[in-house]
Amino acid sequence: MKLLITGGAGFIGSAVIRHIITHTSDEVVNLDKLTYAGNLESLAEVSDSERYTFEQVDICNREEVDRVLAQHQPDAIMHLAAESHVDRSIDGPADFIETNIVGTYTLLEATRQYWQTLEVEKKANFRFHHISTDEVYGDLPHPNDTPNAEQHLFSEQTAYAPSSPYSASKASSDHLVRAWRRTYGLPVLVTNCSNNYGPYHFPEKLIPLMILNALEGKPLPVYGKGDQIRDWLYVEDHARALYKVVTDGEPGETYNIGGHNEKQNIEVVHTICDILQELRPQERSYRDLITFVQDRPGHDMRYAIDAGKIQKELGWAPEETFETGIQKTVQWYLNNLDWCQRVQDGTYQRERLGASA
Repeated sequence: MKLLITGGAGFIGSAVIRHIITHTSDEVVNLDKLTYAGNLESLAEVSDSERYTFEQVDICNREEVDRVLAQHQPDAIMHLAAESHVDRSIDGPADFIETNIVGTYTLLEATRQYWQTLEVEKKANFRFHHISTDEVYGDLPHPNDTPNAEQHLFSEQTAYAPSSPYSASKASSDHLVRAWRRTYGLPVLVTNCSNNYGPYHFPEKLIPLMILNALEGKPLPVYGKGDQIRDWLYVEDHARALYKVVTDGEPGETYNIGGHNEKQNIEVVHTICDILQELRPQERSYRDLITFVQDRPGHDMRYAIDAGKIQKELGWAPEETFETGIQKTVQWYLNNLDWCQRVQDGTYQRERLGASA
């Protein structure tokens, strides 16, 4: 099978590509615009494979997307390209509307035209897999406010109630994908995942930011009281799930993917500090760097995924607990501090693509 993966230089996309090239015999075409968060170094270990091809293309560029589809003739598309940082969406929502909504529309239309030209068997087996987030559902009752709150989980039937420009743009893209299924018959799959973490995560996100700030002796900014709850999913577990869905999932279906690891943000930060104290001990506790800051507007208080459907129907379950996954993650960053520097200053991109990158 040949898979076209949009956003393949991003955090989750690169994990999916590494998984496919390492553990399957499939071919991958990586289509990525290479924004600030796209980093080809995340794919260095597989980029020399004869089964891997890179195309630097913006999903909003219909002419280029058409060219890539015609040239590479993929059997399936995994659509991960997206603007994804909530804080950035609050400060500047325009990029999120353009990439997540207009980009998804452009890709859907190009895919529909391509799909309609396929031979009968290839057309029947084709899949368009849209990768989304649990943030489209809004938030859930918090244990501080609601008895038995832990019984409330996001399911595939949960009504959408996005809170931020980011989650609203992803909700919009989900609706577009389902509409292209209903109206045009495009064989789509949708997955909504909980918070990912692991190696190669861009340093603006919570876990890598806390690790790197702590090592540099900088404040560890925690929103509000730090009592916001997230369900944490190790990125390599997510990559396995996504491949399982695109190969074995039923067209028209939605699958929620979670890690079964609900943690308050402050718990996550405490855990990181304690692991660093063990692996890179210092006289002053890393916890002393924690600084509580004003909460962001519209901050969802709790996310939690019911992943029973994907486990029952496709046989997927996470392999990492939060305790094992966060230990691996902190150790990876300690071993790859030079990667963090290069990804932030763009050194590797310039070396691979030239000064224009």
